[in-house]
Amino acid sequence: MLRLAVNELSTYRWSFEEDVLNYAAAGYDAIGIWRPKLTDYGEEKAVELLREHNLKISSLQWIGGFTGSDGRSYRDSFHDALDTIQLAADIKAETVVVLAGGRCGHTRNHAFRLLKNALKHLAEAAEAVGVQLAIEPMHIGCASDWSFVNSVPQCLDVIASINSPNLGIVFDCYHLAQDLLEPDFLKHIAPLVRLVQLGDAKHAPMGEQNRCLLGHGRVPLEQIVRAFQEYGYKGYFELELVGEEVEHMQYETVLCQAKTAALQWLA
Repeated sequence: MLRLAVNELSTYRWSFEEDVLNYAAAGYDAIGIWRPKLTDYGEEKAVELLREHNLKISSLQWIGGFTGSDGRSYRDSFHDALDTIQLAADIKAETVVVLAGGRCGHTRNHAFRLLKNALKHLAEAAEAVGVQLAIEPMHIGCASDWSFVNSVPQCLDVIASINSPNLGIVFDCYHLAQDLLEPDFLKHIAPLVRLVQLGDAKHAPMGEQNRCLLGHGRVPLEQIVRAFQEYGYKGYFELELVGEEVEHMQYETVLCQAKTAALQWLA
């Protein structure tokens, strides 16, 4: 059975309360929480609202930026990450997403050293409270301000250097399946994937993310979903739709279309 979630960035203009009410009404199982919306609404109220509507939390977005690319110091970003991991444990979020941040003038090797040093300690903290961390690689065509981690092999290198069961990968189809996938690729990484994000595109990103409705682009989403299920993935499939292609659409329409498409893949 497909466990479907929606990332709150997909419904950017809605409030946290609107997100919860509409996701539940559309029949989704979980919500990918964007922290600014949660903060605005209030954490205790949010937990009560989610419980009332039987909505789980697929992910909490995001920690990282240890290179200083978002204007914070390494220390500030690290302590923010610790607080977020504890928050995830408190609200019972399954996964905390990690975005490495831009290189911010560092050499690539030094940027990776900063990331690995932070995640070594953060993975220990996550393990202590039962939270999963997942690094999200981003397509190089839109990643300059967000992440210097642009591929699964780079993620695997970071994960291997830390060797923690509480550190894995976010597989965002939009970023990682623009090109033809090797047949055994998903089978190899499935045990390390903590979250699969569903995103489609008519062309590779060029400066900004521009996703389209699921099934309307070139990303082989049906094959990916089926493969992950075949290879034992038990986590959420989280819808993430952002960009000019979809921003003018009614959110209710987007949610309905995405769920219909996903369920048809398993018909």
